Amino acid sequence: MNLSREDVLAALARIALPGGGDPVSRDLIRALRIESGLISFVIETATPEEARAYAPVQVQAEAALRALPGVEKVQIVMTAHGPSAKAPAPSLKIGGHPTPQQGGPKKVSGIDRIIAIGSGKGGVGKSTVSSNLAVALARQGRRVGLLDADIYGPSQPRMMGVNKRPASPDGKTIIPLQAHGVTLMSMGFMLKEDEAVIWRGPMLMGALQQLIEQVAWGELDILLIDLPPGTGDIQLTLCQRFQMTGAIVVSTPQDVALLDARKALDMFQKLKTPVLGLVENMSTYICPNCGHEAHIFGHGGVATEARRLDLPFLGELPLDLSVRLAGDAGTPVAAGEGPVAEAYARLARRLIDGGVA
Repeated sequence: MNLSREDVLAALARIALPGGGDPVSRDLIRALRIESGLISFVIETATPEEARAYAPVQVQAEAALRALPGVEKVQIVMTAHGPSAKAPAPSLKIGGHPTPQQGGPKKVSGIDRIIAIGSGKGGVGKSTVSSNLAVALARQGRRVGLLDADIYGPSQPRMMGVNKRPASPDGKTIIPLQAHGVTLMSMGFMLKEDEAVIWRGPMLMGALQQLIEQVAWGELDILLIDLPPGTGDIQLTLCQRFQMTGAIVVSTPQDVALLDARKALDMFQKLKTPVLGLVENMSTYICPNCGHEAHIFGHGGVATEARRLDLPFLGELPLDLSVRLAGDAGTPVAAGEGPVAEAYARLARRLIDGGVA
């Protein structure tokens, strides 16, 4: 075969590339060999994407070279000398005005029941009750989700021992985290621990909508929603936009807490959200040294209020150092054994037996 290198390059130079030029003028030909009826070479592109785009060029080059006299076989390898361009990371932005909704409260796909856990004021242990009740329900075989809806002061990441940012493969869907058998989502996962959220009401409402609708909750028997204290935008948005199974109101026994708890009860009544019952938190304190029982915040006030309003009284939860230590350590006390864990187990069983969890 009397073909020269120049003959082969001349044939390749007649092939047009996408975007202009030819394989020779663009300096893409490498390792060209001509011997015994065989022509072999490499087409080296800048990126894998460019190599895929040049696939028709490889076919055209093989056909052009086979037409040359004396050519029996053509071997062409397409390669790239650079890595594939990285796709931009999906950007998940939380917060923004809520999208309009027609037709009243709607059901969240895959979630059987949604229960809000609220209080009229802060400091009564509502978030502690939420995390421990979620774990207690999970230990009794329920598929449980926990949404920390306290946008300004999220505490569930610390209480549940999780501080990872959730994945978002497409910038829209949020993959929730898992802890102690509970599927978990919180605004706290999206922030640094000491970073403040400074939003007006519409931003809060938009964030709540995203944390419910854009999270891939999967199939859940129950989603517990840890509400912020008070009777504001989050509570209003939740009860007006989503079909709620009901609400549990947490209070301590003293009169000041009960005054605010009554406001929370009135709010749920006006929003047509059934109140499933009241819980008295920090009901008793047992001295670890002498065993003496003390009622630091009073005792029985929540049960009395439940009877007055003809609402279920779901039980008493003790004030115990182990609850604080467990919450700070990221392992809710309900995940272990002992009297406090048993108190939460009884509360969970009462809800299950009542058909609401």
